[in-house]
Amino acid sequence: MTVANKPAAANNSVAVNPPLWLLAELTYRCPLQCPYCSNPVDFAKHKAELTTDEWLRVLAEGRALGAAQLGFSGGEPLLRKDLETLVAEGRRLGYYTNLITSGMGLTRERVASLKQAGLDHIQLSFQDAEEDGNNFLAGSRKAFEKKLAMAAAVKAYDYPMVINFVLHRHNIDHIDRILELCLELGADYVELANTQYYGWAFHNRQQLLPSRAQLERAEAITNDFRARHPKAMKIYFVVPDYFEERPKACMNGWGSIFLTIAPDGSALPCHSARLLPIEFPNVRQQSVADIWYRSPGFNHFRGDEWMQEPCRSCSEKEKDFGGCRCQAYMLTGDASQADPVCSKSAYHYRITDTLAQAEGHQCEAQPLLFRNRANSERLEN
Repeated sequence: MTVANKPAAANNSVAVNPPLWLLAELTYRCPLQCPYCSNPVDFAKHKAELTTDEWLRVLAEGRALGAAQLGFSGGEPLLRKDLETLVAEGRRLGYYTNLITSGMGLTRERVASLKQAGLDHIQLSFQDAEEDGNNFLAGSRKAFEKKLAMAAAVKAYDYPMVINFVLHRHNIDHIDRILELCLELGADYVELANTQYYGWAFHNRQQLLPSRAQLERAEAITNDFRARHPKAMKIYFVVPDYFEERPKACMNGWGSIFLTIAPDGSALPCHSARLLPIEFPNVRQQSVADIWYRSPGFNHFRGDEWMQEPCRSCSEKEKDFGGCRCQAYMLTGDASQADPVCSKSAYHYRITDTLAQAEGHQCEAQPLLFRNRANSERLEN
C-alpha cells in the first residue's frame, strides 16, 4: 500500500499525520429507536446517501491516505444492500474491517456472506440483559430475541464475540446480569460504555444520567467479576465524562486519528461534529486527502492557537487538547471554550448542577424521547 503524498496542511504550524481510522457511517436509517443514539437529532433531513460507487472511491482514497482500520456504522449499516460489496473492497484494499451493528437485519446467511466477503470483526450491541428492558429501550418487541440468535450466529462463524452495552440510569443496576449474559454468550470482549451525552442522549440527559452511587456500584461489580473470571473475557468499563474532573482527549485530538464520513458524504473529525457551527467539506466535492490536510473544517481546532484560557496556559493542554469541542459548544454555546467537564472551566457548574439533579433523580417522571423520524422532524422544526 502506498500512502498518498502528504501535502502541507492549511494550518502550517501544526504537523498533521495521516488518519488511522476511517469510520463509514453508511446510513442514518435504523429499525431501532434508542433514546441515547449518537446520530444527529435532525437525521431525518439527511437523505442523500452516498452511492456504492461513491463509497468505493472514498474507501480507496482513505486507504491511499494511510487509514488502516475501517468501521462500518450507522444507523444500522445492514440496511445497505451493498454492505458485502463494500466489505470485500475494504478487504481488497488491505483494511482491517469492523461492522458495528444492532444485529437487526442480520441473519445466519448474511453472517456467512460477510465472512466470505472478508469481514474481520463484528460488534453487536444490546440494550439490556432483561428482555423487557432491552425491547423497551430498543423500541422493538423482538429485538432481544433477535440479538441472542445473532450472537450465536456470530460465534458459529468463528468471529471474536464483541458485545457492547450502553449504560445509563435505566440499566446500570442490572450490571451483574449484563456480565452474566456476556459470559453465557461466550463474549471475548465486552464494552460497558456509559452513555456520552451527544445527539439523542443529550436531549434525554436527565432521564439517562445515573447517580454517582449507581456508577460506583456498577464499577465495583465489574471489578469483582473480573477478579472471579480473569480469563473469561476482556472488559472495558468506560466512565461517562460528566463524572471526571478533567476532560478526555476527545478522539485523541481534533483531526488527528479519526476520519468520519457521514451518509451524505460530509467529512467530520468525529461523528458528532456536524452539530458545530462549522462548514465541513463533502467527499462529493473534494478528495479525502484535500479534506484531511487542507480543509478549514479539519484544521479548525488543530494545534492550540484557537484556545482560550484556561486551556491556553494549562500544563495539560497537550494531553487533553481542551477536551471535547462538541461538548463545549452544547454546554456553553462556544466551541472554543474549555470542555465544561474540566473543573478549571468557568462553566463547570453546568456539569455539577446536572449531576446534583441526577443524584435526586429529579426528572425521572419525564418521558424518554425516542429516536424516530417523527421526533427528528419535530426537533428540527
